[in-house]
Amino acid sequence: MTELNQIDLRALQAGDKRTWDAFVGASAPLINAVVRRSLVSYRLSEEDVLDAAQDVYVRLCANGFRLLKTYDAERASLSTWLAVVSRSAAIDHARRRRQATQPLDEVPEARLAVEDRYVEKLKIPAGLLTERQILILKCLYDEERDVAEIAKLLNIDAQTVRSTHHKALVRLRAHFQVDDT
Repeated sequence: MTELNQIDLRALQAGDKRTWDAFVGASAPLINAVVRRSLVSYRLSEEDVLDAAQDVYVRLCANGFRLLKTYDAERASLSTWLAVVSRSAAIDHARRRRQATQPLDEVPEARLAVEDRYVEKLKIPAGLLTERQILILKCLYDEERDVAEIAKLLNIDAQTVRSTHHKALVRLRAHFQVDDT
């Protein structure tokens, strides 16, 4: 079996079939490993992983080996360069394959597996938050109003709503902070 560093890149770029076959044989383990590692978090099927690896070869030979001709041996080894190209092609493939999502508001509650018995109300000590902070938190979280709606309701600027919300969260985080030591 031919080593990757023994491939005649000029013959490869010229389209020599034997050189291409040797190149595929020598580069396949590297390309497959990089693609597989790059796609682990996407949880794609084995078929998708193989398709993504095939995409690497398609990229390399497309447009008269245009991408392959950009390889510069002075900047990186062929295996390093192929790893970068493989990772990029794999991520592009995964993005194209990404499942269509559905807005959360359109998902039936039964599918969300949210049960009221697991929802625990936060007990906020008296005096920790101002009346305005409590009101804004209730509007945002209990009534599920948006910032613009709350601003209009309270006759204040939307930035004031965001700022008050932020200050309330800072106070709550400081109060309920658990000591890690």
